[in-house]
Amino acid sequence: MKMFKKVLSLALAGAMVLSLAACGGKDSGSSDGGDAAETFKIGSIGPATGAYAIYGLGVKNGAQIAVDEINEAGGINGYKVEFKFEDDEVDNEKSVNAYNTLKDWGMQILAGTVTSGCCTAVGAETANDNMFQITPSGSSTDSIDGRDNVFQVCFTDPNQGIASAQYIGEHGLASKVAAIYDSSDVYSSGIYAKFKEEAKNQPFEIVAEGSFTGDNKTDFSVPLQQAKDAGAELVFLPIYYQEAALILAQADSMGYDPTFFGCDGMDGILGVENFDTSLAEGLMLLTPFAADAEDEMTQKFVETYKKNNNDETPNQFAADAYDAIYAIKAAIEEADVKPSDSVSDICDAMKAAMVKINVKGLTSDEGGMTWSETGEVSKAPKAVVIQDGKYVSAQ
Repeated sequence: MKMFKKVLSLALAGAMVLSLAACGGKDSGSSDGGDAAETFKIGSIGPATGAYAIYGLGVKNGAQIAVDEINEAGGINGYKVEFKFEDDEVDNEKSVNAYNTLKDWGMQILAGTVTSGCCTAVGAETANDNMFQITPSGSSTDSIDGRDNVFQVCFTDPNQGIASAQYIGEHGLASKVAAIYDSSDVYSSGIYAKFKEEAKNQPFEIVAEGSFTGDNKTDFSVPLQQAKDAGAELVFLPIYYQEAALILAQADSMGYDPTFFGCDGMDGILGVENFDTSLAEGLMLLTPFAADAEDEMTQKFVETYKKNNNDETPNQFAADAYDAIYAIKAAIEEADVKPSDSVSDICDAMKAAMVKINVKGLTSDEGGMTWSETGEVSKAPKAVVIQDGKYVSAQ
């Protein structure tokens, strides 16, 4: 009996050695595209909690849909994709900590961060590490300036300002325009600076402008009264939706009912707690994504997003994140990199590939989107208007 046990133990030990050897073969860095043990690890960072969670959760959920689709279709060049999202609460230091956490996980590519300030802070780290970074929504030029490893899916702040002025002028939305912006915020002030500059070329006049700071953003009665007294038919709000909700409520209380026009930071206003969404009726915003678009790609994405997220309609942050993942896929395929390549080698190859690819995504028209060596995206802007409590494409 003892001899039988000894023989059995030796046999089991041999089997374990063979099994471990087989597993070790798959983890050894094989370049075989069918090697299931190798995956591309894509990380993402943004607010999953706090006041701006609607942005971060949109990015997380939109990116996950793209990852799931890619894996179901066989991966990227036969390699599967792993995705991991970390919360930064829109705090630069926490965002850098999240980046380090993802590096410990094995991240090779960063699809983030969500907000501009954090994107700029983390961009310094990815530049030092030579890790490829593409941000869905970090729109500040500071996020890409001097960093050839960082690319944007969203429009830059200056481009949003220029495109907004052109849209208002070309569609004859108003002859007298007022503006209210946050002078302490690079996103808001950056957009408005270019809007004001481009307005000189458009058939409307800026008749009033008011600013506020992050320390004083609850009472907007003075700039609203100035806009009303100046006869502004449209008020441009290159600000975030929380402050915009207060402005709309205060304008209503003083009997002022102009057209309000915002940019991508306005997306989310319909989800503000205790906000009367009827006050947003007719509000317009420049955005690269309209959830009611009738093309097959958008309809499929919206259907899947609602199914996965309690019937919630996806915002542009979700759509930009979805497109960011597919841009990563296209660049990997163009560069022909593998998960076994170093982070730096992957980055160098993908940087070169980004200026060659064209991605037709949720946030582009049939012309697709392309990228310059500076990291800026080129794609057609769109506008949506809130009607009956929903975002619909502006005509």
